[in-house]
Amino acid sequence: MTEHITINVQSSIRVEAKKQVIYFDPIQIAEEAHDADLIFLTHNHSDHFEPESVNKLFKGNNETYIVCPLEMRDEIQEKTVVEHNDIVPLRPGDKLQLNGFPVEAVRAYNIGKEFHPKENDWLGYIVTVNGERIYVTGDTDATEDAKAVKCDIAIVPVGGKYTMTADEAAALVNGIKPKVAIPCHYGLAAGSVVDAQSFVSQVAEGIETVIKY
Repeated sequence: MTEHITINVQSSIRVEAKKQVIYFDPIQIAEEAHDADLIFLTHNHSDHFEPESVNKLFKGNNETYIVCPLEMRDEIQEKTVVEHNDIVPLRPGDKLQLNGFPVEAVRAYNIGKEFHPKENDWLGYIVTVNGERIYVTGDTDATEDAKAVKCDIAIVPVGGKYTMTADEAAALVNGIKPKVAIPCHYGLAAGSVVDAQSFVSQVAEGIETVIKY
């Protein structure tokens, strides 16, 4: 069910679908693949927005859409090769179709931490691929917005400090009950594979878990 999903590092995610390639927060991209049909950016922290990696994946004008929080539109245009018309800025709650994929924007933020303020309107995304709703949470805690999501596959941060801990992420997943849960956001800014393993051990029976890196 998740063979089409890979994680490079942190929250740098690649999804293959319908002969198209979708990326979320690409960083540390080694090769100039220029194969992205859609690139989703959750916010502008350097472990999520790396202009050189975006440039390595961008196909060209009118060939790759960059989806982002509204406040990132100008920064993307200034720091990458992406033109204004290829940038799709969203606000929390926005819904649209891009390249045939239903897309929903979900607010991502911290509770009791200052790293990702709610008022910034930074985002996670639900993208429906092959009939399955994939929820990439972005850098968030277990907020009411996240708890309201219905999805088939949830990709959630588990490294703690800047986002949810493994315990908190498992509790969120157990509440929203996806078919599959994948841990991310560890091993770089915070956390390690031990957190991913702890997360897996706490996810309820009946929810498949997959460690991707």
